[in-house]
Amino acid sequence: MRARAALMAGIFALAISPLPAIAQDHSVLTYHGDDSRSGNFVVSALSWEKAGSVHLDRMFDARIAGALYAQPLYWHPSGSNTGMLIVASEDDIVQSFDATTGKELWRRVVGRPVAGSSLPCGNINPLGITGTPVIDPTTEAIYFDAAVERPNGPRHELFGLSLKDGSVLSGWPIDIADALRRSGRHFDPRIQNQRSALTLLDGIVYVAFGGHFGDCENYHGWVIGIVAHDPSKLVSFETRARGGGIWSPGGLSVVGHDIFFATGNTFGANKWSDGEAVFRIGTDLRRSESSRDYFAPSDWKGLDSQDADLGGTNPLPLTIPGSGGQALMLALGKDRKAYLLDRNDLGGIGGQLAVEAVSTMRIITAPTAYPVGEEIFVAFQAPGLHCPQPDAGHGLTVLKIAGGSPPTMATAWCGALRGRGSAIATTTDGHSNPIVWALGAEGDNRLHAFRGDTGEPLFVSEPLSGLRHLQSLIATQDRLYVGGDGRIYAFNF
Repeated sequence: MRARAALMAGIFALAISPLPAIAQDHSVLTYHGDDSRSGNFVVSALSWEKAGSVHLDRMFDARIAGALYAQPLYWHPSGSNTGMLIVASEDDIVQSFDATTGKELWRRVVGRPVAGSSLPCGNINPLGITGTPVIDPTTEAIYFDAAVERPNGPRHELFGLSLKDGSVLSGWPIDIADALRRSGRHFDPRIQNQRSALTLLDGIVYVAFGGHFGDCENYHGWVIGIVAHDPSKLVSFETRARGGGIWSPGGLSVVGHDIFFATGNTFGANKWSDGEAVFRIGTDLRRSESSRDYFAPSDWKGLDSQDADLGGTNPLPLTIPGSGGQALMLALGKDRKAYLLDRNDLGGIGGQLAVEAVSTMRIITAPTAYPVGEEIFVAFQAPGLHCPQPDAGHGLTVLKIAGGSPPTMATAWCGALRGRGSAIATTTDGHSNPIVWALGAEGDNRLHAFRGDTGEPLFVSEPLSGLRHLQSLIATQDRLYVGGDGRIYAFNF
């Protein structure tokens, strides 16, 4: 206990203050634009009327090396006339592009990606960088996990690069397995996989792990925190049972100094052991035994047996405007249900405030939230159970959530698209002119836009090539950017 206390004292001496306000308000530094993963991008010029004028910029030419699962990020340095786009691919290559022209500014090869034949299971080949990186605006650095092939086999290495030129920062990369071994923990990089977005909080870089597609061998759900200014220091959380992977592309959600994440199914657990759950933990990643700090459905064991877990999407914090700021948490599951939780008291086993079946298929992509009047609307990719015409190709569902005791949820509208990309929303000031944008990835492969309050279709693009189902677009003040295998698409408005 004394050793752990000394470790934490050292960590928080380095990470005592929250990040200052970001001067570059329009940069996209993390997955879905903010630490809460709201996916609500404020774009003052993009009104409902303007949405119809969106068009593909055919002069923009940003060519990517490899398959792209991670969301692009956008960095607008202070004093610069233009921003830069940063993408990280499955070829273990990070590239920076001029956000106006698409010209490559720099690239960094961080290793040789892992061949699928080197892994016990999985469906990404080759396997390199899957989880969306995170940018630290104070140090102008970007952090990400890369699966790399080394002489001693597949490894997971956490990198820090300079945004100026892509050079590797001093003290990086960190071999995750080696770092955990030094702290007395065992981590097998061959059977663990990383596809959740990274998080930066209080100067600590957090990265979450699950297993590979196919649930092979003895993987666990992990969250690991590395101190950015002293990467020799770390904290960690591990699920007690086998499994319990943290799979969602959105990864961890943050409110204040609380970290929330959802876990998947566990194997062979006769007693609940961290699977099918939503957790709240502090920046030290210390486990709490209080029911205020975790939730799992009462039928968690049945969900385990059906691979119908909560870990496919990130928990989404909601603050209901019409109920005095009621603080909720929404969890969406592969069991096709939506769970509303008290964000300040998650409730333990069966402790939800409300639960509804909302979809006819498993929900596995990231949701987005935006206010409409006194309610919060949440859009996610999956055909809604209560859509007016279930067979009409409604691949997008939007819930309206109202506060109360208990809070309520109902289907607001459904949008027609085919595919599995994560949705985002744009508003002109945080609440006005809401537009839901969604990719029909691995389906119709089009970018769709719908009026956020009514579902009226506003825009649909021509087919785009190379879209992956974990992909999510981003919005800046004058463009939308969509990442695909081999290229980035830019849409002007």
